[in-house]
Amino acid sequence: MPQGFGQTVAEARTWLLVAHVAATLYMTGVIWFVQIVHYPLFSRVGQRGFCEYEREHVRRTGWVVAGPMLAELAAAVAVVWVVGGWLAWTGLALVGVIWISTGVWQVPAHRRLEAGFDASVHLWLTRTNWIRTAGWTARSVIALALAAAFG
Repeated sequence: MPQGFGQTVAEARTWLLVAHVAATLYMTGVIWFVQIVHYPLFSRVGQRGFCEYEREHVRRTGWVVAGPMLAELAAAVAVVWVVGGWLAWTGLALVGVIWISTGVWQVPAHRRLEAGFDASVHLWLTRTNWIRTAGWTARSVIALALAAAFG
């Protein structure tokens, strides 16, 4: 093995864990903002402009979260591969829960809201979003714990 190889591997693992923490903490911050500030304000937009507002919300939010969500997924898979262990696997499983929740509940709710504000759909969106909020919060704890233990 070349001299310094072990140090290079350790440095790469550290950078992976930093990227993992960064993507996860970013998404955790976004989801708490959405849950506490953004979604509750949907009911105050008004019927007249809501369809356009919702379409713009979906379009603009996509730009803010698509890249970080993909980066987080890639980092979580890499952490399982490089670090392994039950904590890494739990973190990856939570990514799965978050993505499933997004696809099964949040995206369909947003599609329905694009047709016009519906208080019951809005309530459903806000309540089911707690799954993602809890998932990302737990992922933050896990990502930080992995970084502390293996970084």
